[in-house]
Amino acid sequence: MATESTTVEAPPSGPDRKVPRRPARLYGPLLAFLITSAAFCTAWVARGSFPFGNTGRAINDQANQYVPFHRALWDLVHGQAAGDVLFTWRGGFGQQFLSDYHTYLGNPFSWLTVLVPRAHVDLAVFAITPITMGTAAALMTVYLGRLHPGPWWQRGVLGATYGLCGWALSDASYIPMWLWGLVALPMLGIAVEWCLEERRWPGVALLVALAWFGNFYTAMMATMAACVLLAIRLITRDTTGAQRLRALWRAATAAATGILLTLPLLLPSFLSSGSAQPTKAGAFDPVRIEIFLSGMLPATHLWGGRPRLYIASLGLILAGSFLLNTRIAKKTRLVWAAAILLVAVSFQFPPTQYAWHGLAVPNGNPYREAFVFSGMVVIVAWLALANRPRPLHLALAAALLVLATFVLRHTNDFGGATWPAVLGGGAVSLLALVLLALGDKRRHLIPVAAVLMVGVVFAESTAAAANADARRARERWAKPAPTSNQSITNHFEAVRRVDGWPAHRTDSGAPQTSYNDALALQAEGPQYYSSYLPASTYQALEPLGYGYKNDGRTFFGADNPVLDAIFSIGARVRPGTAPNSWTASTFPAPPLVTVRAAPYTSPNPADSVYAHQENVLGAAVYEVPEVTRGGTATEQTYAARCTPGSEAFWYSPALHGTLTTDGTAKPLEDRMTGVTPLGPVPASGRLDVTVNTNTKDATAGAHPLGCLNRAALDRTVSHLATTGATEVKVGGHTIEATLPQGARGTAVLAMTNVPGWQCSAPIRDFHGLVSLDLPAGTDKVSCTFTPKGLNPGLTGAALALLTLLSVTIATRRRRA
Repeated sequence: MATESTTVEAPPSGPDRKVPRRPARLYGPLLAFLITSAAFCTAWVARGSFPFGNTGRAINDQANQYVPFHRALWDLVHGQAAGDVLFTWRGGFGQQFLSDYHTYLGNPFSWLTVLVPRAHVDLAVFAITPITMGTAAALMTVYLGRLHPGPWWQRGVLGATYGLCGWALSDASYIPMWLWGLVALPMLGIAVEWCLEERRWPGVALLVALAWFGNFYTAMMATMAACVLLAIRLITRDTTGAQRLRALWRAATAAATGILLTLPLLLPSFLSSGSAQPTKAGAFDPVRIEIFLSGMLPATHLWGGRPRLYIASLGLILAGSFLLNTRIAKKTRLVWAAAILLVAVSFQFPPTQYAWHGLAVPNGNPYREAFVFSGMVVIVAWLALANRPRPLHLALAAALLVLATFVLRHTNDFGGATWPAVLGGGAVSLLALVLLALGDKRRHLIPVAAVLMVGVVFAESTAAAANADARRARERWAKPAPTSNQSITNHFEAVRRVDGWPAHRTDSGAPQTSYNDALALQAEGPQYYSSYLPASTYQALEPLGYGYKNDGRTFFGADNPVLDAIFSIGARVRPGTAPNSWTASTFPAPPLVTVRAAPYTSPNPADSVYAHQENVLGAAVYEVPEVTRGGTATEQTYAARCTPGSEAFWYSPALHGTLTTDGTAKPLEDRMTGVTPLGPVPASGRLDVTVNTNTKDATAGAHPLGCLNRAALDRTVSHLATTGATEVKVGGHTIEATLPQGARGTAVLAMTNVPGWQCSAPIRDFHGLVSLDLPAGTDKVSCTFTPKGLNPGLTGAALALLTLLSVTIATRRRRA
């Protein structure tokens, strides 16, 4: 019977085996890192992406979230943040930041961005991708060596096929925090091996913690994969029942301790998710079987959220020969094959798919755990290579790959780089492996095989990365967006020229470069995009006429003087007349804390956005006229009369199209378009608006028009400034206001009532804002923000740290 290869650890050192020097141990990981990062960067250059060309590098959330959040991290480290790691005053009129940090900045390599000038943070964010992918490849190389000994360069090449797997190139290449899951899988695999060896329990706990500190979402997937790896190893290793129980105990306790160490980040994130504005989650719909199988073909990128399961053809050919390799014990072959099959099936079965995603419906790409499958394929490829596969078996595997590609060639959106990778990459891979097999007797062939193996993985993966970029760019959501140019630089400088925080807020204006312009440009407007944006913020801002999307998790600005007064905005930036230019203006604004003597109810129609604004402002400043609607369903006309010289505004969140008034056209993007200025009312007092729209069965509503009395607003602003706080001090997550002598009524703080505020008096909700009653004699009010779950999380982490230290000390004493 064949020897059980995978039950034998790397042989212990002894007189017959020279222990590799420490630098030599790094050769394999270093090779894997260089192949992986170089292949990805070469594709980057070939595509002409910024900074190697004019094509934008940032797509989708990379431009809208990740680059702005990394700029916020830079500000935090360099003392330029309005806030701290718990809270940010930039965006959303004050939002929690700890959960956003854990989710968007958890990749440890994110800290590299603080080492470059702020203007180049986006380049550092782009560099996180090849660095993280290379690190994952290096760690996989180490893990493969733990499973079975073998030449360092062979492990390095296969480690690179993991770092350059389809999921990394297509789905995660622009998502830095997801990529940490690619690192976490081999890292937790190493932890599994330590558990089996019954050593380094503290190290196991720390590796688990490192995985979960990076990103809880992909860490959870990597942890589930580690459980699968542990089960496989327990079945295939020649161990006793007692040894298996001890390994399980060590794994369970170390995993629990490691996860508890991350509880100060994990628990607040979980609770923030529960408080976030709900989104419409669709049911998981598995792709057809031919689409799923096509995702396993090298360099394949199909339209939309299809699974990207492939690795380079070299790895696929080796994995295909695994079952045929009789040098590997039959039990090992069957167990690994069954495990990989079950993992693949679990991706298509809704209940197990939900389990991979933390019992939640995947929002966006439904196959985010695909890297687990790729990692397991790389493992069996290594076990096959380490046990010297026969050329005939390799040829059969290569032929099977070609046959599968031929059968699946009619799959919807099939094409791109698939056939070149299968035929060209497959042929070179087969040649290299055959030469390697012949190298047992002809040693001069081994260097040739090595060069071919490195070259084919590099070339094929470069083509796959470029192909993924090119084919993804066909989709509207993936249109690259600029993150650095002259306009953005001028925009930032204009914002800084009128900075007055905390005396007043600055709105960075429109058009926005990203959904998080407030973070990116060091402004304090409403612009904010986060998966954790609270429902309370949506409930406060939506009735006031701010535009939004993503079911209310993304808010845009609105150029409206009443909203500016409500939220203490005293400076605004707008595009200049010259190309790429921006102009800034300042104007009077109330302080962040104002005092309201009594409740106020607007005299205007209660269902209008203008009445909602007046209720929060505390004064009547609008004239809301009756409108006469005419035209057709696709070309609607609206007519109304207002006081000449007042300022007209429009709000129609149900319409998508173009608004035209007085010869000027403005785009309408339904709920994304907030309250929009139309200009001064003409001397005739008549307002005529035409809306061309294709929105079915929708109108502008009963009261789309509001006419602002600027003089009345100026009087209100002056009154609020006179009766409001005389001094406001703002800390990272605190605010304190000194009130005028004799202040009575209600103190209203210009920040949304997000969960976590604790104030010097009980908080009362004021139209979604924080407010406090003012008993006689009150001269100060203060509030402190503490993320929900932070204190219990710190307690859990302290207990875990105490356990870790106790076990470490006890272990060292036993050794002594």
